[in-house]
Formats: sequence, C-alpha cells, structure tokens
Amino acid sequence: MFITHRGAIGKTPEFQQNLGCEILIQEQEAYLLPGLTVNHFSQEITLTSTVQIIWTPGHSPGSSCLYYSELGGVLFSGRHLVPNQHGEPVPLRTAKTFHWSRQLKNVQSLLDRFTPVTLEYICPGANTGFLRGQRVIDQAYKRLAVLDFPTLLQLQPIL
Repeated sequence: MFITHRGAIGKTPEFQQNLGCEILIQEQEAYLLPGLTVNHFSQEITLTSTVQIIWTPGHSPGSSCLYYSELGGVLFSGRHLVPNQHGEPVPLRTAKTFHWSRQLKNVQSLLDRFTPVTLEYICPGANTGFLRGQRVIDQAYKRLAVLDFPTLLQLQPIL
C-alpha cells in the first residue's frame, strides 16, 4: 500500500493486518506508523519499469505522487494536486499545508519532468466531486502548464 501523505493514515495498521500488505511511505512520514513494518524512500523509487514514486513535499513533509507511465502517463497525486471547482488541477493550500512555496516548486518540477505526451491523466486524492463523474483529470500536462505560479504563491490558505 502506497501512502501519498500523512493525512488519514489512522487505519493503516488495520489495512496491513487484514490485507497482509507492505506499506510504502516517504521517510519523513514513516515515523507516524510506529510498530508497523514499513518500506520508506527518500527522493524517489522505481517499483517497476512502469511505476515510479516521486517525493513532492509541500502539502506535507513526505507528500509523494505515484506515476504510471502507461496509458499516456497517469499521476496519482494524493493531495499535492486536486481539482478546483472547475475540475482544473491545482495545488491545495490549507492552514495545515507544510510548505506552500516548496509545494509550488514541486508542481513546477513535475512540469519539468513530464511532457504533454508523458502526462495525460491526474488521479487526485481529494476534491473528486469537482470532477463531476469524470474520475480523472485529463490533458493533465496541458492544464498544469497554464498555472500562474506568481499568483498561486500569493494565495491564502483555505479552511
């Protein structure tokens, strides 16, 4: 089981016991699961020839995304990128956001890493109701490429 960020990890021991699965979490958040056997990573880890885990801190210290290179490229973003009320991908800033400017830097690093050909979809871990039944954000790279980072940097936290 891959954990994208520290939020809502309270049931992890139950999942591990019932499913007998390994837990994969970024090293800065592994301490939050005492007594569990966890596998952790620092910057990124390649799981298979088509699956990579990428550390994208900002939302939380260990916030991470899972990238699947098939199907045009799919990024499972946790809460690093979520749909806004129009279904467009945006970084989420709340009062509990760990480091906003670092989060924006890591959104930019995803743009630097991928292309319109290698990042077609984002599967967010929150705000999915704004997708209005679509389940994924399509044309992901093109939608991320139009983000206005200077304006986002000035954005005040929600909640």
